Amino acid sequence: MNISDRIAIDKGGAAIALHTLTKTELEGYLSNAEQLAEGWVRSSGFKANRGEVCKLPDHDGSLSAVLIGLGDVSYDDDPWWLASAVSELQSGTYRLDSQLDASSIAAAARGWCLAQYTFDRYLSEKDDKVCILLLPKKVGLNAIQAEVKATCLVRDLVNTPAEHMGPQELEDVAETLCAEFDAKFNVTRGDELLKAFPAIHAVGRAAEKAPRLIDLAWGKLDDPKVTLVGKGVCFDSGGLDLKSSQFMRDMKKDMGGAAHVFGLARLIMERNLPVRLRVLVPAVENAVSGNAFRPGDILSTRKGLTVEVGNTDAEGRLVLCDALTLADEEEPDIIIDFATLTGAARVALGPDLPALFSTDGAFATTMLEAGILSADPLWQMPLWQGYAADLKSPIADLCNVTENSFAGAIVAALFLQNFVEKCPIWVHIDTFAWNPKARAGRSKGGAALGMLAAFGAINAYLV
Repeated sequence: MNISDRIAIDKGGAAIALHTLTKTELEGYLSNAEQLAEGWVRSSGFKANRGEVCKLPDHDGSLSAVLIGLGDVSYDDDPWWLASAVSELQSGTYRLDSQLDASSIAAAARGWCLAQYTFDRYLSEKDDKVCILLLPKKVGLNAIQAEVKATCLVRDLVNTPAEHMGPQELEDVAETLCAEFDAKFNVTRGDELLKAFPAIHAVGRAAEKAPRLIDLAWGKLDDPKVTLVGKGVCFDSGGLDLKSSQFMRDMKKDMGGAAHVFGLARLIMERNLPVRLRVLVPAVENAVSGNAFRPGDILSTRKGLTVEVGNTDAEGRLVLCDALTLADEEEPDIIIDFATLTGAARVALGPDLPALFSTDGAFATTMLEAGILSADPLWQMPLWQGYAADLKSPIADLCNVTENSFAGAIVAALFLQNFVEKCPIWVHIDTFAWNPKARAGRSKGGAALGMLAAFGAINAYLV
């Protein structure tokens, strides 16, 4: 059973009741409860603290109902309060007995599903627990399920090791999406990249699996043009500027940008947004071999700008520059790129907050607001032009790094900005795509960070 099928519209069948209670509501509930239930709750020490669970037995010893503590407030903007209870429950069908509004229930239902996500592809023993939540008709079931499927896609892609998620496998993901949603598909591989996408070729040429540019198109030609670009570095060794083992260990996640745009594309197509969608993913492995690109090399780009390689471990911006140039040539209304681009963004904002850069202040505000509404927050960083001169090279148009370590996330965004001129709204999201510790509804590993915010902003733009 798919994770998205762990919720269903309530049609009145048998189910175990889930009662949500704040600390102040607890005494009122107990005063009206049966003597058995009251005694059980009091003896268990249940205080309705946030995330606290109390399972009530029936007279025959079976599970009668479940109390879930909300703490001091009935609901806030944390959608994971219900997710925290799932680990305490056994397989079964549950009904949420709550007066929450539809949007609050929808957020909680999304958390309920994602709390049951596991990446078990390589486990010999699978978790067979299935908890189904029945929802009132006022809640949009299809919308929640679409968000869950998109989120799980991102998690699955990021969690899969590079051995089984290389450039070819990313291509397969795109082709599967195209078949499901009747989208158009095109790919440029290997030496075919040399003329049109030389920077992508340079970064990926050392790997056994050929580099490629994946191109997906969907929607009506006269709808607003939205182009998504995702960094698809399937494994990043650092190239000849080799990473230490400490920083190389989790580099299977360096294609997290690609995973995000595939997840977002899936959500857009499944919800049938009225956009002309294009998805571009430069898919490469930054490997080491005799023909690997070198520090000091001068690379050509699709835009015609030359780039001096200051560091081969700053390869993400090199593959993105060719893809962004192609995206910009079509003059879309919006370009959004996702990339696991810099450690500097993580140092500045930590693992939970993707850094957002944009050439359009109004759209950036819309995305920030959408992030709050969807519990998928971002933080805006400046495209501070004062640092742009640091990317100059004495022997090429640009260098891919600066000579200092200051403002790394900003400098990377400024590098990319050189390749977007015609599109009025460009958004760059430097995301971690990873959850470093397990929390309610968020298993350790691949994470969709910024995807729902981007979807909400696109939706708002169309209104």
